[in-house]
Amino acid sequence: MTAATTQAARTNRATHTEGRSPEELRELVSHVGAELELAPAEHIIEWAVATFGKRFCITSSMGDAVLAHLASTVAPGIDVVFLDTGYHFVETIGTRDAVEATLPVNLLTIEPVQTVAEQDATYGKDLWKTDPDLCCKLRKVQPLQDSLAEYDAWATGLRRAETHNRVIAPVIGWDAKKGKVKVSPIARWSDEHVERYIADNGVLVNPLVQDGYPSIGCWPCTRRVAPGEDPRSGRWAGTNKTECGIHS
Repeated sequence: MTAATTQAARTNRATHTEGRSPEELRELVSHVGAELELAPAEHIIEWAVATFGKRFCITSSMGDAVLAHLASTVAPGIDVVFLDTGYHFVETIGTRDAVEATLPVNLLTIEPVQTVAEQDATYGKDLWKTDPDLCCKLRKVQPLQDSLAEYDAWATGLRRAETHNRVIAPVIGWDAKKGKVKVSPIARWSDEHVERYIADNGVLVNPLVQDGYPSIGCWPCTRRVAPGEDPRSGRWAGTNKTECGIHS
């Protein structure tokens, strides 16, 4: 990544505000997906910023700040969308606050239409227990869908090494449900690569990671993981559920 290309990305981010049609976006994905498949993560973000400008954001669940850190080196002030489900661990909220305070990003916290109390009144107490799919839809999937309305593309920290379900995740893909270009800059990164980046750059990490929670979601649906267990086995433990629906 050169100073010239980084500056170009920043300039385009400041000026590119017009949205593209779904047809144009799908066509774009078909042309650049293979080209960027083996590109460094920084270059992938750089391409997205230069291509979509202000109509590109990144999302973060605040398990760590790797993606936010990467994006902020390419485009300081980039939008970072954080979904506050109302069920987050206090450590997750603390990590969000620390990211906002220490990184040059525009952190946007979005919330579901209903508070937890309002949802309980409508659907019954502890919907996460009686109908976890509906709970995820109401508190995660739909709010994110709504918040992405003003963007043409969004970036996620999805990695192929995380689960079998994510092995085929493309670096640049088409999210048909959202009608957006889905960018996964670190899709090819191994766990070791992530750990090395965190150590080399002093990246913020949710303290729960060191307390036995390698994959962090809402507190009612997340448990500690024993050594040797699948890192995501602590999510929706005891059920057949493996994804909240955002990436499926």
